[in-house]
Amino acid sequence: MKKIFLVALFIMGAFTSQAQELKWYTDVKEAITVSNKENKPMLMFFTGSDWCGWCIRLQNEVLKTAEFTKWANDNVILVELDYPRRTPQTPEIKNQNNELQQAFGIQGFPTIYFTSAEAKDGKVNFKGLGQTGYVAGGPSAWLAVADGIVHPKKS
Repeated sequence: MKKIFLVALFIMGAFTSQAQELKWYTDVKEAITVSNKENKPMLMFFTGSDWCGWCIRLQNEVLKTAEFTKWANDNVILVELDYPRRTPQTPEIKNQNNELQQAFGIQGFPTIYFTSAEAKDGKVNFKGLGQTGYVAGGPSAWLAVADGIVHPKKS
């Protein structure tokens, strides 16, 4: 009886760990707090979710995969900065995203920017680690690029 219970418990645990959802922050101040608390850089995803073909492709081929979910949970705090054409946004989110687009000099979508940040005296200082966009080859190819940015090899 104990064995059956343990096997059932193990199977349930496997399902819950695989079903782990990703938390995408839209409020960058909240993301900075979590990033500093967990000592992980932020992955800032600049996207046009309802019109940008390459953004949608990156979502489907990489960001919605189990490989990405596992990697992201271990390595980064996720921030989605969306610039939709049809989906309504609050004025606060719209203003925040426009300011960040200007601050990071984002000219094309999708752009993924890896950064750490600290807030001091009401100002936020970002420390850029690197950036990427769509990478052909699915999650393993994309994650190889992302890993090189988040965990650069010491030479």
